[in-house]
Amino acid sequence: MTDYSGPDRRRGGPDRRGTGEPTKILIVDDHAFFRIGIRDILAREVDFIIVGEADNARDAFDMAVELTPDIVLMDLTLPLSNGIETTQRLKRELAATGIIILADEEDEDALFDAIKAGAAAFILKDVGPDDLVTIIRRVRSGEYLINDKVFSKPTVAGRVLKEFRELAVYGQEAQPIFAPLSPREVEILDNIAQGMTNKQVAFTLSISEQTVKNHMSSILRKLSVNDRTQAVVYAMRQGWIKMPDD
Repeated sequence: MTDYSGPDRRRGGPDRRGTGEPTKILIVDDHAFFRIGIRDILAREVDFIIVGEADNARDAFDMAVELTPDIVLMDLTLPLSNGIETTQRLKRELAATGIIILADEEDEDALFDAIKAGAAAFILKDVGPDDLVTIIRRVRSGEYLINDKVFSKPTVAGRVLKEFRELAVYGQEAQPIFAPLSPREVEILDNIAQGMTNKQVAFTLSISEQTVKNHMSSILRKLSVNDRTQAVVYAMRQGWIKMPDD
């Protein structure tokens, strides 16, 4: 068994202890030994807090809604309902929560479904402790690491692009695919849709105006549009953000 107690256990990623509140994590897996192992690894990180554990989809959903974790480690195969379906439900309720799917093996169909459900990452259960800590921190910062998986698998990338083309042609008649935006980017775009300026968005979200501008540049690049108005219209058509209230 690998020794996780060495002094260099954080070498896989930056320590974010000084950047804000600890990261709240919910562990979802139907194998008690696996949950215990994950909990022991993550408990060594002083900026992580394990807020709960669940061994089935129903409890996972209820606990997530109650505890509002920053990160959910979600087993792909769960009793009562699988991890993909549970992820989809959770993203509707907790858009800002980053969900990391844990799978036993590489499965392109499951990866494609995870992308559509809104998962931020799709990793194998044999991931190393340092890598897991790094992935959690990156997802917590707003990254969608699942995009890396897409780029490395042309067949999955082709299916994703095909769905986006269908959305463009058929609109809401096509099965929706989740926005390729981070939770923070969706939040910013939603505020802009309400008529806010960058300065107002920055004040509302307690971030700098430059950070808002950086996020907007990322949004425009990801959606291949020219300005914020086009970005808002595109996001509304896909159902990623709501129509502004009258």
